Order: sequence, then structure tokens, then C-alpha cells
Amino acid sequence: MILELADIRIQPGQNAAFEAAIQKGARDVISQANGFQGFKFNRGVENPERYILQIFWSTLEDHTVAFRQGPLFAHWRAIVGPFFAAPPVVEHYELVAKSD
Repeated sequence: MILELADIRIQPGQNAAFEAAIQKGARDVISQANGFQGFKFNRGVENPERYILQIFWSTLEDHTVAFRQGPLFAHWRAIVGPFFAAPPVVEHYELVAKSD
């Protein structure tokens, strides 16, 4: 499994609308993508315009090729992109260890 970690900064005062948009986009768009296994979404406590979106994929290519280069990505960005204060920083991680 691959973890996509997106560090997202939004325009001030847009929290409620952005949170609704992220959930709609994940539920209606990303969930249709091949290899999608789930997501988590967190808002910053010290900086409430900063969010961390975690998306779990079966393989790296499910995200970087199938999703990012396919039609679902444009639909996703149309939903959430207008809220971004800057382009999200996105990195991928492999599981090394976890608690029981």
C-alpha cells in the first residue's frame, strides 16, 4: 500500500466550504479511481488554513499514472482547486512499521 500525503494551504475564511468540497471530491471522484483504498483528512490546530490529506492507494502507479493522468484528476481539481492558496505539496510513503 502507498500513502499519498498532501499538505494543503487554503485561502483564509474558506474552511467550511473547503472541508465540504474535499469530502465531496473524495467520496464522488477519488473513490472511483483504480487502487483507491481510503482517505483521512485533518485540519491544522495552530494553523486552521493548513490541511493534511492522506489517501491510501494499492500502488504508486494507481495514483501517479491512472488517477493523475486520467479524467478523474481534472474533475477532482475542479472541486477543490479554487480553495488552494498555493499548490499542494504531495509526497508518497511506504509503510515500514505500525502498532498492533
